[in-house]
Order: sequence, then C-alpha cells, then structure tokens
Amino acid sequence: MSRRAGATAASMAAYRLGVLSRSLAALLGGYAFAASASMLLALALPMPRAQATLTGLLAGIALYAVAAMWAFAARSAARAWLGIAGAAAAMWLIARWLGGAA
Repeated sequence: MSRRAGATAASMAAYRLGVLSRSLAALLGGYAFAASASMLLALALPMPRAQATLTGLLAGIALYAVAAMWAFAARSAARAWLGIAGAAAAMWLIARWLGGAA
C-alpha cells in the first residue's frame, strides 16, 4: 500500500468515527436533552400540572430534533457532545433544584 493510500484510509476512518460520534450524540445526547427539557418545562410552567407535563413533552419532541441538527452542525464531534450534554446537564440540575424527583 502506498503512503497516499494509507493516509486516505486513515482519514476515511477518522471521518467515519466522527460521523458515528455525531450520530450517537444526536441519538443518546438528544434523548437526554429532550428528557431534561421536558422535565424542566413540566416543573417550571405556571399552569396546571397535566397541561405543563403535556406541553413539556410536546416541546421535547421539537427539542430532540434541534439537538440532532446541532450534532451535525457543530464544528466537531466533541463540540456537539459538549453542547448537547452541557445543556442537558444544566436543565437537569435546574429541574432538580426546582423540586423534580428524577
């Protein structure tokens, strides 16, 4: 194998690992992000609990799509993970502070 072919194979492997990492960030991180946002909205919205829960769940669906788009729009896979996981953790901590049991 020539040196150029080896470099091409290595760059292709790095590219594929980046796509895999972004896909996992979109799937797993997006789920955590949407769940945290739903929990926070259900606790923070000033409406009856059933309506706040439904509103939080419906907003979570849209936020899951936003997180997936962010995973592929970020400059790197590490930034995608950091952005999604950081936002999910912040919302989860605020929801815990507001009195969520989860």
